[in-house]
Amino acid sequence: MSGFLKGFGDSTVYYPTNTTGKMGAIAVIPGYLSYESSIEWWGPRLASHGFVVMTMNTETIYDQPDSRASQLSEALDYLIAQSKSSSSPLYNKIDSTRLGAIGWSMGGGGSLKLSTQRSINAIIPQAPWYFGSNSFNTIKTPALILACSADTVAPVAAHASPFYNRIPASTPKAFLEIYGGSHFCANSGYPNEDLLGMYGIAWMKRFIDFDSRYSQFLCGPNHEGDLAISEYRENCPY
Repeated sequence: MSGFLKGFGDSTVYYPTNTTGKMGAIAVIPGYLSYESSIEWWGPRLASHGFVVMTMNTETIYDQPDSRASQLSEALDYLIAQSKSSSSPLYNKIDSTRLGAIGWSMGGGGSLKLSTQRSINAIIPQAPWYFGSNSFNTIKTPALILACSADTVAPVAAHASPFYNRIPASTPKAFLEIYGGSHFCANSGYPNEDLLGMYGIAWMKRFIDFDSRYSQFLCGPNHEGDLAISEYRENCPY
């Protein structure tokens, strides 16, 4: 679908066709100089677990994190509007009180920024990049931060780790670092889709669908027993 007149770039919407009732909606945005293809794997993965998912392009590939936050917000608003339109295939499919966002790199910074600007249920910043002052210490949105240990574009010690630490302890949060992963470690076509998909689905099911059965996958013992994970932090129980 074309999104340029709607406040974001061309995008794809995924949704299950074999469910009843309203679903949560999730917008997924790429990073600087990147396109929808870099994050498109989240679309079918999350939709197969009962979400309406938009994987997006941005208005320009040069858009900064604050702009990406605005475009995520516009995308969520568009999905909500489609759910109210009787001519849309999404008619009556979305619960506007159950929203999430995922972003890679500058898009990850955008998802963090978004959660300081509007009330949503869950975010997954993926190798997030954000430079300058921020108000991440005010975030109340449950956040699963995905980091890549060998990231030289958004080094973990300068971005993902301090962002996690800055989110209040009162907010549900988790930090998962992929061992040896470059800045692209959570992207489409890389070997971590199954692992990160499991955690991402569990996060969204827990905090968008309020399904506490998924807590066991987020709060269970010894995540670092998986050799692909170099570090895991959380503030369970939740």
